[in-house]
Amino acid sequence: MAKIVILDDVKDAGILIKKILERKGHEVTPFTEEEDAINFVRNDNVDLAILDIKLKKMTGVEVLEEMKKIDPNIKAMILTGYPTIDTARQTLALGAQEYCVKPIDKNELESKVESILTP
Repeated sequence: MAKIVILDDVKDAGILIKKILERKGHEVTPFTEEEDAINFVRNDNVDLAILDIKLKKMTGVEVLEEMKKIDPNIKAMILTGYPTIDTARQTLALGAQEYCVKPIDKNELESKVESILTP
């Protein structure tokens, strides 16, 4: 299946998403530090990045910009507990395929990931 990287400043959130998506057969690596996630993308072929919008040092949008410089074809989904129309527009304009509101709904997460990964 797909190789997925998760970046969320809350470790438990990344672990929860990892468990959900591994049950679907994906290889999932969670991170809490922006640089670690960016370096992982630099050194590995990643199909999908799931990025929290609010992080420690950068925003999910800034991390997506960096990841797109490394791999313009990387697919992305933004997570947020603070949904706004502006944030949705901004993330989609930068190339994120989906937008998911926290708290994460398991079925919504699975269906959005599947729709992103299905050509």
